[in-house]
Amino acid sequence: MLKELKKFYKIQGRHDLPWRKTRDPYKILVSELMLQQTQVARVLLKYKQFLKVFPTFKSLAEAPLSKVLGEWQGLGYNRRAKFLQQTAKIITEQYKGKFPKDILEIEKLPGIGPYTARAISTFAFNNLEVFIETNIRTVFTHHYFSEKISRLNLDTKIADTEIMPLIERDLKKSKMEPRDFYAALMDYGSHLKTSGVRINSKSKHYTKQSKFEGSTRQKRAAKLRQLLEAGASDAELAKLLHS
Repeated sequence: MLKELKKFYKIQGRHDLPWRKTRDPYKILVSELMLQQTQVARVLLKYKQFLKVFPTFKSLAEAPLSKVLGEWQGLGYNRRAKFLQQTAKIITEQYKGKFPKDILEIEKLPGIGPYTARAISTFAFNNLEVFIETNIRTVFTHHYFSEKISRLNLDTKIADTEIMPLIERDLKKSKMEPRDFYAALMDYGSHLKTSGVRINSKSKHYTKQSKFEGSTRQKRAAKLRQLLEAGASDAELAKLLHS
């Protein structure tokens, strides 16, 4: 698998993605929160503009929530913007503008779970972390478990606990920089999906994304737009996002 991964990344890797060209923890954080459950193409439209308006933790921390949410419009999952600003305030006030390198400290920040913390640690600091997301899961399930799935019954499900040791093994075996290893996996996994590989449903952790149309999320997003257009206070906006 590693030989194929390296070859693919060298020739077809998305090396020009703006967050691949930086090791600034702030810019990496922004990209990771934007990319949660959102397609890369949509993030590309917002990422540079958002950083132009809020180039630092301090500028984001000091901005009105309404302005932050206004710049976030179009990405969906608006609570991520609130979490991002809350994190910026913590970094500015408690960490004196320096993003923590300790993984447990990173996990304490608003809206940052185990995956996001380790992704930031890897892409910003090039630390050797072990983590998994949907594209990485696709690669490892496809290459290491396809035979098992086809051999056993159709209800076979693969747990992440079976995959994680393989990720750790291949990360060390690859001799790639951690940030390049994971970038390659994400690009290769995306490629497999567009090539017709639909194997994530064989994961024990697979959940089908709920429909947006008619959902509470859609109603909340519509209400948020109304409040922003009406010039609502930050307190009103925060209350809606908390509901």
